[in-house]
Amino acid sequence: MNNHIGIDVHQKKCHATVQDEDGMTVRQGYFQNSPSGFEDFFDGIGTGKTAIEATDAWQPVYDWLAERGFDVKLAHPHKTRIIAEVKIKTDCRDSEALADLVRADLIPEVYVPCDDMRELRGIAKQRGKLVQEKSKFKNRIKAQLRRRGIEYSGRSLWTKKGRLWLRDLEIDAVNDFLEVLKTLNERISELEGEIEGIAGDMEESQILMTIPGVSYYTALTIIAEIATIERFPSPGHLCSYAGFVPSVKQSGSKEVHGSIQGGRPLLRWILYQATHNHILNAPNSHVTKFYKRLKQKKPKKLAKTAAARKLTTVIYWMLKLKEEFHPEGYDPRTSR
Repeated sequence: MNNHIGIDVHQKKCHATVQDEDGMTVRQGYFQNSPSGFEDFFDGIGTGKTAIEATDAWQPVYDWLAERGFDVKLAHPHKTRIIAEVKIKTDCRDSEALADLVRADLIPEVYVPCDDMRELRGIAKQRGKLVQEKSKFKNRIKAQLRRRGIEYSGRSLWTKKGRLWLRDLEIDAVNDFLEVLKTLNERISELEGEIEGIAGDMEESQILMTIPGVSYYTALTIIAEIATIERFPSPGHLCSYAGFVPSVKQSGSKEVHGSIQGGRPLLRWILYQATHNHILNAPNSHVTKFYKRLKQKKPKKLAKTAAARKLTTVIYWMLKLKEEFHPEGYDPRTSR
C-alpha cells in the first residue's frame, strides 16, 4: 500500500502515474480503458492509494481496482485542479498531479454511490436524455413549418389530432421526425413503467410523492441523485449540492451575492420542475405562498430559484424525519 497512483481517465484510454512513498515515479504510461488494459498496466504493481477524476468514464477502472484491493478515491475535477495549482508548483500532467495529491492526502473526494443507486441514476438520466431528444425533434418540426410559412399557433401539434394534421401536410422531413418521436415516446413509456415499479417499492419515493406535483419519475430522480440523506449534515449542504446556493464575494464589510454555481445539473433541473409543478398544483402550500410573496419584490426567475431552495430544504427534512409533506409547513426542531 506504499504506492500512490493517479489516473487520468478518458473514454478509450487512461494515463496513469504510479509513485512510491518518496514521490519517485515507478511506472507511467497510457493503457486501454478496458479490463485487458488494466491488467497489462497494473501487472506487478500490487495495490496502493489511487485517485481517479470523476469523468464520464470513471466506473470501469474504479470498479476493477476496488475489486482488487486498491484504496480508490474519486476526485472532484474542479476542486482537484484548484488544489493542484496551489500546492504543486511544477508543470506536470494530470495523472502526476493526482498521484502527488494522493501522496499528500489532499484529494477532494466525490461520493461514490452503491451499485443499486448507480443503476437508478442511469435509468433517471436515460429518461431525461430521451425527453431532451423529444424536445429537439419537436423544435425541428416547428422549424420546418416556419420555413414553409405554415401557421400553427393555437394548434396542439402533439395530440393525436395534431399529429394527423402534421402528416396530412406531406412534408418528408416532418414525417421522418414524427417517426423518431414515436420511437422516443415508446421507449420513454417503457422506462416510466420501470421507474414506477421501482419507485412504488421505495419508502423514500412514497414520502416524496406526498408533495403535490411530485411524480414517480421526479421522486426517483431526486432519490437517485441524493443517494442517502445521511451524507448531508444540514439542509444547506443539500441545497449547495443541488446548486441552489449563490456565490458570495466578500471584501471587508461588503458582501456581494452572485449567481448560483456548481451542483448536479440533473438534480437542479428536476427540483426546478418539481417546484414549478408544485406551485401549479398546491396554491395554498407554504412553498407556493413563499414564492408568491417573493415574486412581488423580486424577478420571477429569482423567486422560482428561492422557492426551489425552500422546497429542497423541505425535502431534506421529509427524508431525514421520514415524514410526509406538511402543506402548512413545520418546524423540524419540534417534529418527532
